[in-house]
Amino acid sequence: MTQPLLRAPTTLQPRPKANPTSSSASLDTQTPLRTPQQSRQPSEGRHPVSRRSSPKDNASDRATTAFIRRVLCPPHAGGGSDIRPIEELLPPLTSSNNVDLQLYAIIAMLVKECLYSWYGKITADQMFVEEVLRIVAHCTRGLEGRIRKLDLESLILDEIPELVENHIIAYRVSHSSVPVSGTFGPRTAYHELNPHPALSPVPDSSRDTSTTEQSRQEADYRQLMAQGALAVMLPTEDLDNTCLRTLVADVIAETILGRSIGGRVSEGWFIWAVMIKAMEAVKAQVDPRATGEEIEVDTRSRLEKFGLLSERGEDTRPSVDGRRSAFSEVFWRFLQYGYLTILTVQFVVIGLLTATSEPRRSTWSARVTADSPVAKPIEAPATVLRPLLDSRIFSMLSTLLDLSYRMPWLSGSLALLQQHLVASPLVVLRVGAVDGLLDQYLHHLLINHILNASYIPTLLSTVRKNLFPRNALPPPAPEPPTPDQQAELKRQCAESLSALLPDFLARAAGLSREGLVKEVETELDVWSDAYLNKHLAYQILDLLVVRVLPELGEKGVKELMEARGIDV
Repeated sequence: MTQPLLRAPTTLQPRPKANPTSSSASLDTQTPLRTPQQSRQPSEGRHPVSRRSSPKDNASDRATTAFIRRVLCPPHAGGGSDIRPIEELLPPLTSSNNVDLQLYAIIAMLVKECLYSWYGKITADQMFVEEVLRIVAHCTRGLEGRIRKLDLESLILDEIPELVENHIIAYRVSHSSVPVSGTFGPRTAYHELNPHPALSPVPDSSRDTSTTEQSRQEADYRQLMAQGALAVMLPTEDLDNTCLRTLVADVIAETILGRSIGGRVSEGWFIWAVMIKAMEAVKAQVDPRATGEEIEVDTRSRLEKFGLLSERGEDTRPSVDGRRSAFSEVFWRFLQYGYLTILTVQFVVIGLLTATSEPRRSTWSARVTADSPVAKPIEAPATVLRPLLDSRIFSMLSTLLDLSYRMPWLSGSLALLQQHLVASPLVVLRVGAVDGLLDQYLHHLLINHILNASYIPTLLSTVRKNLFPRNALPPPAPEPPTPDQQAELKRQCAESLSALLPDFLARAAGLSREGLVKEVETELDVWSDAYLNKHLAYQILDLLVVRVLPELGEKGVKELMEARGIDV
């Protein structure tokens, strides 16, 4: 069936990029139209990402723009199309054009697969799609304003690592304890130690209805989460539209959350495969493309290559390995480690000098909160900054590596060093305290190399291409790997992780290279159970939602709806 031509959006064009709005603001549907000359340039008033774009990136951006224009900006009924930039045809989603491009690509894919598949068969009218786009733009601008007020340092270095550490501890305790009865297995023990309401009751093979009840409970939880977010973010007039609210909630709860957290993302083999790809990307950045040992130079003439001339000197010439002495190997190894040491010292010294010239961390945090374009929906009490060196992420890494059991001397030494750097009796040695030299250096690395806004478009593009290949919903998931294939995948992941560690660390731990791989493989069992991984995934989701939408931490969905004047 040929899809009918859809009318081009009229009420969406052209609108200048706006600042994020609060959750109680309403949308202005009577925005007057402007001519292209009156509209500002696409980069005006925005925060474009300053990065060099390769021809491959430009081609990918052009294809993405064409896909967005084809789905969200269809041609007129007469066949004409608007050649203006996407930024002038669609409402702004964020304050960055590059981020908007990737977000609109995801929205266009969802509209094409989840909306046009049935809406295009009913009518060719575009007003409903325009209304959905306006609502999404309103919500994303509000989310951007709320995210700007988040303490991302505390979220990334303290709160999320704490959840991961609790997951690791609960897994080890549940799998090391002796069950008290036949029905009290590791899953039940883990759920008692690290519970989550969406994952009750624990699936039990002896009860046929337990798995169905748990799946229904999980689906209800996702619906409740989506309805609560919409109750905070949607304008009042759109929140009162039950049909629209239900449609958007179903897309969020089932298409997005259900296919990600409720699907293969929580599977252990999927996590191991992601780790393997991440390690390959790291190796591609660290290792050279070719080393001296990998390049083999063929010095034979063309007659010798084709067997037309005998290779008389072949047996008398010494091989490369024979000419290489122990002294040359030590010499080149010394040069290699010396070069790496110089690069490391240079990186640290330049980072320290740059960090001392930037504003203090406490001043920077206060300025980011004060410069937020939206007022806080709920005024939270002022929090005291915590030294970055005292963050929970270091405790999580120690628990993940099990240092207190494997190398207690190293764990104790690092804890003592951390205590002296953070709270030394001598003020001069307290470089790890808040606004100290080391604290400023870590803050500088975090802001410029991890929380850099220029990484967001690339991250969104990578997520979109992996979750929605070829701008479409992924095909039905293939059969999960067999137990033997999963074991092989875990083995490859352990080898990839252990290959990043130098040999002297394995020798310091008293392990051979093969022993190190086995130890890493044992630690990877923490992510082997999808049901247990869902506990961590939903806990992280709860944390992010409560931090971005603090209203949900104080009121339920019914109370929020009634506060907006909506009858439930």
